[in-house]
Amino acid sequence: MHQDVLFISDLHIGLEKPEITRRFLDFLKKRASKAASLYILGDLFDAWIGDDDPTPPNNQIRKQLKALTQSGVAIYFQPGNRDFLLGQRFCQETGITLLDDYVVVDLFGTPTLITHGDLLCTDDLAYQVFREKSHTDDWKSNVLSKPLLLRLLVARWYRLRSYFHKRKKSTDIMDVNQSTVINIMSTHQCYRLIHGHTHRPDIHNFSINNHSAQRFVLAAWHKEAGSVLSWNNLGYKIETL
Repeated sequence: MHQDVLFISDLHIGLEKPEITRRFLDFLKKRASKAASLYILGDLFDAWIGDDDPTPPNNQIRKQLKALTQSGVAIYFQPGNRDFLLGQRFCQETGITLLDDYVVVDLFGTPTLITHGDLLCTDDLAYQVFREKSHTDDWKSNVLSKPLLLRLLVARWYRLRSYFHKRKKSTDIMDVNQSTVINIMSTHQCYRLIHGHTHRPDIHNFSINNHSAQRFVLAAWHKEAGSVLSWNNLGYKIETL
């Protein structure tokens, strides 16, 4: 019986990144097919402008995700800051389950909080303002009502603008705020947190009210390699693809 629970994030799949696409499809066919479940913690795509977008490699991804869920592997998706417009149509086409921003999972007896990670970066005030506005139903409906070609052009412009904005920000501002981490974990009564977003893979040990706590930061996938956090009843390991 397959017991492994897998966690990945920040693949940023797009037309111009064929190596990552191939590695992800291979991962779904080989490694993920041997697991009990797969959690994708956001930014699977570099940009998602609607479930009606057929731009390659979107249909390849849909097809392989559907094959995996039909084989019995449960797949859960937590939207990131790049693909928060992914909706129910995509879920119905692939069989994946869409999750809220914060979810507590029972990871072999230990309540574990999972999230994409952008909500933890509270020092980046400009981004948090944009995030609050862009996640409203009105904002999403307005964007999705636009013609597909226009959405594609806007997404390309946004990625370019985001790139230059990041170059102006300090790296500390784009990292998580530790006080926010502790408050969120305390609110959800968890002493283990798994997230992505920051592209700073690490395992942080700290304490919350004199109780040992851990924060697992998932690695982003690159042209050279991908990374998976694998968990079973014996513990965890980080696998490099």
